[in-house]
Amino acid sequence: MAPTQRTVTQTVSVEGHRLRLSNLDKVLYPASGTTKGEVLHYLTQVAPVLLPHAANRPATRKRWPDGTGGQMFFQKNLDASTPDWVKRRSIQHKRSSNDYVLVNDLATLTWLGQTATLELHTPQWQFGRTGARLDPDRLVLDLDPGPGAGLPECAQVARWAREILQGMGLEPYPVTSGSKGIHLYAALGRSSETRLGSDAVSAVAHELARYLETEHPDLVVSDMSKKLRTGKVLVDWSQNNGNKTTIAPYSLRGLDRPYVAAPRTWEELDDPDLAQLTPEEVVEHIEADGDLLAPLLEGHRAALEPTPERLATFEKLETYRAKRDPGRTPEPFGPPGGGEPSGAGPDAPSFVIQEHHARRLHWDFRLEHDGVLVSWALPKGEPTDPAKNHLAVQTEDHPLEYGSFEGSIPAGEYGAGEVTIWDSGTYELEKWRDDEVIVTLRSERRGSRRLALIRTRGRDGDAENNWLIHLTKAQPDGAPGTPEAAAEPETDTATDTAAAEPERTARSGTPPAARRSYRAMLAGAARAGELRDPDAWMFEMKWDGFRTLAHVTDPDTVRLVSRSGQDLTVTFPELAALAAQVDPDRLPAVLDGEIVALDRAGRPDFRRLQQRANLRKEHDVARARARVQVDLMLFDVLEADGDDVTGRPWTQRRELLESLVTPSPPVHLPPVFDGDLEAAMRTSRTLRLEGVVAKRRTSTYTGRRSREWLKVKHSATQEVVVVGWRPGHANASVMGSLLMAVPDDGALRYVGRVGTGFTERERREITARLRDLERATPGATGVPAQDARDARWVTPRLVGEVTFADWAEGSDGASGERRMRHSVWRGWRPDKKAADVELELPGEA
Repeated sequence: MAPTQRTVTQTVSVEGHRLRLSNLDKVLYPASGTTKGEVLHYLTQVAPVLLPHAANRPATRKRWPDGTGGQMFFQKNLDASTPDWVKRRSIQHKRSSNDYVLVNDLATLTWLGQTATLELHTPQWQFGRTGARLDPDRLVLDLDPGPGAGLPECAQVARWAREILQGMGLEPYPVTSGSKGIHLYAALGRSSETRLGSDAVSAVAHELARYLETEHPDLVVSDMSKKLRTGKVLVDWSQNNGNKTTIAPYSLRGLDRPYVAAPRTWEELDDPDLAQLTPEEVVEHIEADGDLLAPLLEGHRAALEPTPERLATFEKLETYRAKRDPGRTPEPFGPPGGGEPSGAGPDAPSFVIQEHHARRLHWDFRLEHDGVLVSWALPKGEPTDPAKNHLAVQTEDHPLEYGSFEGSIPAGEYGAGEVTIWDSGTYELEKWRDDEVIVTLRSERRGSRRLALIRTRGRDGDAENNWLIHLTKAQPDGAPGTPEAAAEPETDTATDTAAAEPERTARSGTPPAARRSYRAMLAGAARAGELRDPDAWMFEMKWDGFRTLAHVTDPDTVRLVSRSGQDLTVTFPELAALAAQVDPDRLPAVLDGEIVALDRAGRPDFRRLQQRANLRKEHDVARARARVQVDLMLFDVLEADGDDVTGRPWTQRRELLESLVTPSPPVHLPPVFDGDLEAAMRTSRTLRLEGVVAKRRTSTYTGRRSREWLKVKHSATQEVVVVGWRPGHANASVMGSLLMAVPDDGALRYVGRVGTGFTERERREITARLRDLERATPGATGVPAQDARDARWVTPRLVGEVTFADWAEGSDGASGERRMRHSVWRGWRPDKKAADVELELPGEA
């Protein structure tokens, strides 16, 4: 191998990404003395030919951190140490969802080398540009010699297999595997006439293996049984299974010496001295012959050839390109002339919905049409109720490649912010006119649904781009309604959702809308002497978490809604277990509870729960879920068997809840205390909980804050609205303290600042978050001069929670101005809005 500089650690920039390369002189192959630095050098040399064959395929990795003489780690899922820029895709397995790396670029390949990943294994299929799993694009046969057989015998079987494959119209290309045998690859057609699924390709390969065994029984075996393989070559057809992988071409092997899965010529296979190749020999072959497997890629490249129709898309993308600088934004710009990406075509046009955290959160709805993605911005997202239309603002056409785009658009650029894929798939077109579009979306992630877009007529240019997006009454798979309903959608904005079809939404996978509009009932702070009548009250533990109303529509479907109306279903997928724990004969049901994260002692830990907040992307949720599990504490029922029970007294609702739910972790039904406040408080202290909630036995469920429910806390806590921040003394660019306020007579009143309870990482994250909300003036009254002196004001939108010692008069002496003393930050309350915050002045209950 070419010599490499033997430094212990160095930092390099690869394709704009900084990588810290360490232990470059560590020996990874003991028999040859090959170091990590030499492995990285080889990967750099072969990247131009390796990456095209590995790109967009979920890679399984084999790592040898201590060299091939040490332990091997087999890794599918990406862990928390993976750089954010590494491209990835999720695959849902039977028991888990894994995030797989996509080996699409040199930076990722270099990072893999740094982690001592020596073997890369990939399937015979790719992800499409929108994340959909495509049909296999190649067939592979693994010729594996048993005891007494070797490469010459594999080469003979390869020649026999070649004759059969050529007779099928397939041209095979041999690869010595870097271990013992030979792989044969053949490109599969990508047209609709020749496309086959993984099961079909496996069946073809299996039959081919059986035929070879029948014709050459002395040398070929197709059965995996080891006792049949002595002196023979196994034709392993199983690696065409969609769940199986094969060592990627040009990948190293984790043996005592470095060998490579190396493409070879058929002339080389005739050499009686045929042997596996070393990295140095592979690089020499590439320099002499280029990529011998390049024909495998021709099918993809042919799909990129521009047609006259596609050339017309260049003009459609002028506005898109005029707003963006390709040197300053990672957004795709499309092939020159508007060529069509692989997989696109008139048979199955694609759609994508991207969540866009720009200056204002919105969703971008894009339909593939005439060579581009026709696009609309949805400020409120996709509608889920036929009775409620959402605004859709048409924007410039985007290139088809944008359908797979996820990433950060830099500050100062057009559309700056974070873009993630919320949903994607294909659609069936019913109507496309200048003022009306009707489509049926097909998605594995969120099911099928029929939508209509109707342009609204305005007098100015801006209004001309305004449309309404409407969930039609007629839905796929025989749901009720009529197609004509889409042409003239209802524009009623009533909040009642009784017209929603839970059966449709359960089938489609779209989160079902509630049959009625419910709001969580809230407790007030108990005053002195208010709980002295033991016959009037029952007591429950006060759980420290996120309040949620759980809508259970059938034994498979749960929708979690926060106090502020935020859908938490995707954020806490493990709580879908609730659906199977509710009596199926009394559905639909709506239950009230608290989502908590328990520590090792089984106590709620609000700081721990913060690690699960505000996550929407599947791989982010899966990564956080691996660290922090959540539980659901149920304590009330609002609806059972479709009947509203909020008017019943609490005692009856509690009995109904206990008969309705058969709890099992992560769902719990905590006990209640009968009329004994002191016993309840003692238990709460023992469990190190926040306090208790007292509920009047006769209380109905009002859906608002009420004196019928009262909370008693062990220590003072207060929800606050963040109105600004002050720089730290050591670093003026990072938040040192937050300025807090609470609602008071329709305005926000300042109540102090909090500067403790943060980690350094949290300070940096909060600073970055608040910079996007900056404003020139304070959003609260009563801020003293000393706190306002160097304050950075922000839009009062975010809610947090603090503990504090007590209330004190403001230091400025203003009458009635209370300030919190000795405040300690507890965390954000993403489940609450600023209007939900209430000043709490606890008394002795």
